Amino acid sequence: MRRLLVTAVLATVALGTLPGAAEAHKSRDLRVATYNLSLNRPSQGLLREHLANPDVDDVYRRQAKNVAEVIQRAHPDVVLLNEFDYDPRAAELFAKNFLGVSQNGAPAQRYPYRFVAPSNTGVPSGFDLNNNGVIDTTPGDQAYGDDSYGFGLFPGQYGMVVYSKYPIDRSAVRTFQQFRWKDMPGNLLPTDYYSAEEQAALRLSSKSHWDVPVRVHGKTLHFLVSHPTPPTFDGPEDRNGRRNHDEIRFWADYVAGARYFYDDQGRRGGLKRGQDFVIAGDQNADPLDGDSYEGAINQLLEHPLINSRTRPSSAGAAEAAALQGGANATHEGDPRYDTADFADTAPGNLRADYVLPRKGLKVTGAGVFWPVQSDPLSRLTGVYDPVWAPVNGFPTSDHRLVWLDLHK
Repeated sequence: MRRLLVTAVLATVALGTLPGAAEAHKSRDLRVATYNLSLNRPSQGLLREHLANPDVDDVYRRQAKNVAEVIQRAHPDVVLLNEFDYDPRAAELFAKNFLGVSQNGAPAQRYPYRFVAPSNTGVPSGFDLNNNGVIDTTPGDQAYGDDSYGFGLFPGQYGMVVYSKYPIDRSAVRTFQQFRWKDMPGNLLPTDYYSAEEQAALRLSSKSHWDVPVRVHGKTLHFLVSHPTPPTFDGPEDRNGRRNHDEIRFWADYVAGARYFYDDQGRRGGLKRGQDFVIAGDQNADPLDGDSYEGAINQLLEHPLINSRTRPSSAGAAEAAALQGGANATHEGDPRYDTADFADTAPGNLRADYVLPRKGLKVTGAGVFWPVQSDPLSRLTGVYDPVWAPVNGFPTSDHRLVWLDLHK
């Protein structure tokens, strides 16, 4: 069945009916997007340095210009960027020197509002969380990342930033960086792996969870964003798979109004009843394939308050699965919905990135920026190439921008 679906999509592509770039949205629509753009850098401060000097011609600036062009061609009104090292100045420089400057003729995008906050990545926990017998305190080491509250070679690596063309109600923003895993009722914390002291201190979010209220024509839309840990890089205890599951569950409980939450400012409770929201981010979980803990993403996809019927798709994803083969040929999921180009041996391409609105919000369009190879814009997604190894092996990212249009 998967092979038949791929063949049908490729036949449609041959007829030229599926554009590679995101379609222009109507002025009365609000385009919301998520993009893991892999703009993280190997050492602290390097991202700021690269973004402050856009005219230097190297692989780092070329990648930054490419991801900026993807955003310009998709032109979202509100967008979450994952894997953007925490640095408020770097967030300002990316908006000014890259998004605000036309890349290859794409229309410059100006985002007068943005939100950035600290991440748990690379923040030392003071514990031996990988159980190798040593508490690593040297930034830059793999073991240092393992022993941090969230994996990172330095504080803030793989952080997040939100850009918006509409005002952000900063006084109402909620961050949950310090919410402890043990305080989620019925959590999956592996108590036979972590010591009692570690269990008492561990934070749930590998980066952070943010509720960012955006004011759109007098109404508030809660932009609920996060980036759960990959459910891999662990052992039989499945500590990362379990954490990924509960990081995803966070939003399932939050939009239902659960009372157990407390944010970094001490305010308690989940989202109030009846409020509009969109959940966005690289969730690192596919509903049918990959290594995630059983049912992880279905906590959102099957949630009674969440509209998961609109599934952003692309012809490029279907084409990539057919051309790359490998693990892709064994997948159960429809490749049109893939959003990440992962190793063909394992796990193959997956649906990892989501934009999920509240039921009742009118969805007018959706898509994944993954052009087919015959589209000139495929240069922005590309395939793995050692030329791009200093960044992540791709001209932009191994993830694709995912967007959704909502009627205002």
